[in-house]
Amino acid sequence: MKIGDKLLKELSKRYGPDSTIDKKFGRYDLTFRTDADGNPVTLFIGNRDVDGKINGNRFVRILIRDGNGKVVKDHWDAKGPT
Repeated sequence: MKIGDKLLKELSKRYGPDSTIDKKFGRYDLTFRTDADGNPVTLFIGNRDVDGKINGNRFVRILIRDGNGKVVKDHWDAKGPT
C-alpha cells in the first residue's frame, strides 16, 4: 500500500503533541501517533475491528532536521501489515 497525496496532506498537519488520533479517512480507519511537536510519526491504516485494533498497514515517518531545526528529509516508510 502507498500513501496517496490526499492522505499526505492530512498527515502534514500538526496535531496535539504526544497524542494518539483516531480518524476516518474515506473508506479507511486511521490511527496515528504524534511526536512532541505534534507531527504524525506512526500511522496505522485499514479497517478497525470491534476491539478498536486496525487491521491493515503500518507506516513510520522519518523526519530529519538540520542544526537549525529545518526539515531536511521527510518521508514515510511502509513497515508491513498490522
